[in-house]
Amino acid sequence: MAEILVFSEKDDLAFELVSKGKEFSAALNMGLAAAVLGEGASARTDEYFAYGADRVYVSEHPALAEFHAETFAEALYQIAQQNDAQVLLLASTKRGKELAPRVAQKLGAGCVTDATAVEVQDGNLLISRYALGGNTVASELIKTPHKVISVMPKTFELGAKEARQGEVVNVDLDLRDPRTRIVERQEKVGEAVNLEEAEVLVCVGRGLEKKEDLVIIEELAKALGAEIGCTKSLCTDYQWLSEDRLVGLSGKKTSPRLVISIGISGQIQYTVGIRGARIAVAINKDSNAPIFALSDYGIVGDLYEVVPKLVEALQ
Repeated sequence: MAEILVFSEKDDLAFELVSKGKEFSAALNMGLAAAVLGEGASARTDEYFAYGADRVYVSEHPALAEFHAETFAEALYQIAQQNDAQVLLLASTKRGKELAPRVAQKLGAGCVTDATAVEVQDGNLLISRYALGGNTVASELIKTPHKVISVMPKTFELGAKEARQGEVVNVDLDLRDPRTRIVERQEKVGEAVNLEEAEVLVCVGRGLEKKEDLVIIEELAKALGAEIGCTKSLCTDYQWLSEDRLVGLSGKKTSPRLVISIGISGQIQYTVGIRGARIAVAINKDSNAPIFALSDYGIVGDLYEVVPKLVEALQ
């Protein structure tokens, strides 16, 4: 039986793909499997079954101890070939974006990366992704027998866990030692922030007059339990915030439950990063700012008056 094969180096993102994969599996009459690779893989299988996987392929091959894109791509290729996996769903993380084209090349498969939606239409998977610099959304079909799709984090809802069992398959992989080896690790200079997984985001732009005024944005974020994001000028031009907080075409693409855009005009370079938000709120003193056209709720007013009142109400 043909299969849908799910993989991500981050289990939580793989669980999102497995949760949605159940729907695809039923509609396409295919099995649903997941690959769990690397050190400690055998101990991580139960949750994959709980979220809906029928089968989990496990390998703790020594070559998979560290992430090397070529090695992991070869492992996924061999698993797909051995088990007739026709659709590969990967999380579109940095590593996922490295893996997707490599696996696709090995399989002779069509490949779409950074998918923002996937649905079944007339027995095929219809994939949506941003195109033309984020100015439009393209809907695409992969016509090759094998298909590789990398999906943006938070695109799919995490399903409910169920008490269920599945089949664990310890796969025999023929892997070479990686051509490179890691000799040292150093912490990346920056902030420990993950905007892609934030449930609530408060984003600020050039409407803020000076760095010291970030305190009112921080107060709002604290009241909401939110992470702070920003437009490009605040991190690259003014250097008021770390580049880890950049949202948009050059930064993070997010899918929060709520995003509040403060003092941001709403140019495409920013809005690409928040289109996945369920609820969008804008605060801007310019009633004609483009950001209002993309928002569910808008407040026309000076952020220096509006934000403190919001904080007071929330507290």
